[in-house]
Parts: sequence; structure tokens; C-alpha cells
Amino acid sequence: MKLNNCISVVVCVKNEESRIEGCLRSIMYNHPSEIIVVDGGSSDRTAELALKYTKKVIISTGSNLTRDRQIGIDSSNQDLIAMIDADHRLDGDSLQGLLNDLTNNDYDIVQSQLLSYKNNNYWNSAEEDAWQLTHNIPGPKVMIGVAPAMYRKSLFSKVKFDDNVTKTIDDTDFIYRLSKIKTMKIGIGETKIKQLHFGSFSDYRKKFKWYGIGDSEFCIKHPHRSFRILYHLIIRYPIIYPLKALVSGKIKVIPFFMMQGFFRFYGLVGGLISAKIKGK
Repeated sequence: MKLNNCISVVVCVKNEESRIEGCLRSIMYNHPSEIIVVDGGSSDRTAELALKYTKKVIISTGSNLTRDRQIGIDSSNQDLIAMIDADHRLDGDSLQGLLNDLTNNDYDIVQSQLLSYKNNNYWNSAEEDAWQLTHNIPGPKVMIGVAPAMYRKSLFSKVKFDDNVTKTIDDTDFIYRLSKIKTMKIGIGETKIKQLHFGSFSDYRKKFKWYGIGDSEFCIKHPHRSFRILYHLIIRYPIIYPLKALVSGKIKVIPFFMMQGFFRFYGLVGGLISAKIKGK
């Protein structure tokens, strides 16, 4: 199946002045039908810069990432949607590759594999090793991330990005609710898309703590899944993944996995305590 301008690309951003142009330029090389930028109330020039590449810039004030993703989807005019974030950099055939992965496997959602755009330090190199061990494995999956990915718009008549369920991290909750529909097919494709790494250990710490807060929201809304989340954070990250890295000879990624598990668990506990104080 050829691209033929049949794809809407949705990019959700907030304060991405330094990264938005590189992202949008790479998307334009793929010639999609339209590019929709949903700006979640940036205080910098993100929206102004986005207007250089697309007229469809939506300002979403007082919102959050989960709601903004659905706003972009609802504004699209095509049956296929690519969800791309500001830190992603597409090659000229990336959207065609995702389209092939989607149609050849009859998926409803297909996520790309990930490659580094740049490796600047130890943590960046370790993250790429982590992708190779845990993510870049094509085939059907139970859980995937929501970007960079391609969707059939029809599935959103069944499940939406719902900020009343989890406001911080939409990935886990959205895919979990989608997976309960037995006819849905999701997976990882053969296409590889480049992603910018975070700059420092402090950046990764903040990122994984943020993920942990999202984990706490998921546990509150789906308490019967809490054990699986805890298993993931206190067994898989600090024990199973490091053992897998050791067997594969990717020793440098071991501290990365352990750091990710620790700070996500820290964020989860903090999120649960905060929710308890607020009476949720």
C-alpha cells in the first residue's frame, strides 16, 4: 500500500522550542496529508515556530498530554494517524514504513523500533542498549508505547485517550483498555525511527519519576493490575532485565535498568501518597 497522502500526523508539544522544528522538518520529508500540532499552552515560541510548517496548530490551554493526543486525533481528516513526538526524527520513508508494517500485519496500531538520533554520554548509549534488549523486537505485543506509532482512526470509536482515567501517562492505560477488545491487534514493526536522548542523569531521573506518577494513577484506577506494575518495577527492572543484559554482553545498560526501576518506583509511591492526601 502506497502512502498517497492518506496519513494525518499528530504532534503534541509543550515548551519544545528547541526541538519542534527538527521534528516537523523530518515529518514534511514524508509528505503526509496534514500535520496537526497540539500545543499544550507553551510559554515559549513553540506554537509560533510550528506555524512555519503547518497551519493546523491548536492551542490547548489548561490541558494535559492525554487530552491533547485525543484533540489532535479528533481534528484529523484521514483514516490513518501517525503519532509523533517532538523528540522524534523521521527519515524520508518512515511513514511509508509504518504504513507497510500496519497493513502487512493487519495491525490496528503499530509502533516503530527506536534508534538514537545522537549519543552524547554514557546514559544515552545505555538507553540505546535498553531499546535493543526490550523494545526493538518486531511482532505482535500485549503492550506497546503510543508514539512513534501509526493508528487506524476507526479504533478511537471504541477506546479514546481519556484524561479522566490517567492524566500523566496515557500509554499504559490506553493500551490496557484497548487490549481488552479481543479483535484489536497491536505490535512492533520493522521500521526504525530516531529519537533524541535526554541530556543528563538528572533528566532521566525526572523522566522516570514522571513515569512512576503515571504508574500510580494506573494502579489507583485499576487496582487489580497493581501487582503486575509492582512486579515490573521491583523485579523486572532491577533483576530480570540486568540478567538479560549480562547474558547479552551489554553490561553498561545494567545501571540504566536499575535506575529506571528505582525512580519509577519512587514516583509511584509519591503519587500514591499524594493521592491519599487528596482523598482520591
